[in-house]
Amino acid sequence: MSIAPDAARMKRELAELIAIRTENPPGNEAEAAVYVRNLLEAEGFATVSTEYKPGRFNIEAKLENGPGPVFAFNTHMDTVPAGEGWSSDPFVVREADGKLFGRGACDCKGPLISMIEAMRMLAQDRSSWSGTLLGVFVGDEEIASEGAKFYAASKPKIDFAVVGEPTSNATFSAHKGSLRPVVRIHGITAHSGTPHLGENAIYRAAQFLTIVEAYHEDYVRHQSHPLVGNASLTVTRINGGHADNVLPGACDMLLDRRMVPGEEEEAVQKEFALLLERAHTKFGIRAEIIDYKATTGPATQTDENTSIVQASLAACRAHGTAEPGPFGFQGGCDLVHFRSVGAQGTVIGPGSLSVAHKPDEFVPVDEFITSSLIYRDVAKAMLKA
Repeated sequence: MSIAPDAARMKRELAELIAIRTENPPGNEAEAAVYVRNLLEAEGFATVSTEYKPGRFNIEAKLENGPGPVFAFNTHMDTVPAGEGWSSDPFVVREADGKLFGRGACDCKGPLISMIEAMRMLAQDRSSWSGTLLGVFVGDEEIASEGAKFYAASKPKIDFAVVGEPTSNATFSAHKGSLRPVVRIHGITAHSGTPHLGENAIYRAAQFLTIVEAYHEDYVRHQSHPLVGNASLTVTRINGGHADNVLPGACDMLLDRRMVPGEEEEAVQKEFALLLERAHTKFGIRAEIIDYKATTGPATQTDENTSIVQASLAACRAHGTAEPGPFGFQGGCDLVHFRSVGAQGTVIGPGSLSVAHKPDEFVPVDEFITSSLIYRDVAKAMLKA
């Protein structure tokens, strides 16, 4: 049986989902979760809706179809804020020049609707596969992956997963991870007219930054991975002082450490401790890590020789992706949390990361429709009858 995607339905559902605002912060995926749940229940999927925090939801949809492995589609229901600079209403889908414009069109409501269409096609063709098909659609990927982390903490049994993110319908099998420590540099307050009576924490922070920069240049950037490139360490925020006429007694800075597959969080945390020791030895700087900001999580990779990567490459190639991969994300995504429960997985989706998070975000119509076929075929390959 050959079942084709319903392009008109996909466009309509994408428009309806984009009209449901899930900008993160605050996320508030409740209405979107109901919408997604209703679509999947109409196709015979058993669903579970989980409110893991007030107003924050995950949806799991399940279809059991005989013995076999467990395959999951995953993406997120939240988007980044719309922001300014749009040519049209970001929550009303506009079609022009073969593109569908709207906040979340490619990140990640386009992939979500495409996955639902693939799940429909699979539900209507149960003789072609055997096993358990899941749709796991989560909240809060954009800030801290809280939805995926909460879901993974329940230790679900999943053998294979495809995560939806904009990849221009190519296969990505690795992504970077991140750690963001907040470092507090201590000084001694004094009247700004008598700075010699205190210790300027901002000056001390400037000294510390030379150590951070040197460590990035001499060590971190040389940690490399063939798919995701180089690791990095930089500072992204700094805040010091509390009054115009008072020498600052403290200065906080947020470091951003991007890890490549093979680097472990615990080892990187030890690197931070060594940096603080180096700062004290060289400059007498008194510093401590007072917090770690939440991130999407560590780096991960699925080996190119695994069946899921090979099936993903084959499906992308069969449906016209000129350069199917495998590639690696410079940023992070929820693949790592499915890998943490033992699943082998890839990242595939319509649209380009280069237009995500920007005004006039869009997904090309042809990629949007085609991605549903890619998703379907990867699932079929892993759920062989």
